[in-house]
Amino acid sequence: QVQLVESGGGWVQAGGSLRLSCAASGRTLSSYTMGWFRQAPEKGREFVAGITLNGGNAYLGDFVKGRFTISRDNAKNTMYLQMNSLKPEDTAVYSCAAGRSWRVSEWREYDFWGQGTQVTVSS
Repeated sequence: QVQLVESGGGWVQAGGSLRLSCAASGRTLSSYTMGWFRQAPEKGREFVAGITLNGGNAYLGDFVKGRFTISRDNAKNTMYLQMNSLKPEDTAVYSCAAGRSWRVSEWREYDFWGQGTQVTVSS
């Protein structure tokens, strides 16, 4: 079992930055592929970013490329999502996930999920 807890969400003005953290317990993150997903009201779950075991390969969703950065610190058992140049359309509940699948962009491939953290971007 892996327990994941997100933090760092909140309210920010458009163009601002926010850094989300995902702290894990139960097992070390070094054993898992990690990802970030988001879901806005009346919209489906959207892939934001994913990262492989050693952090050597990172993948970003089309709508966040050039603005977001995913990273992981296995020593701290924590994954991060640095969000820059935030837009109102980035407003959503952001959740982190852990799994063992190579399909990092598919939410159904993940086994463990955090509770989510709200990110609100205003104009």
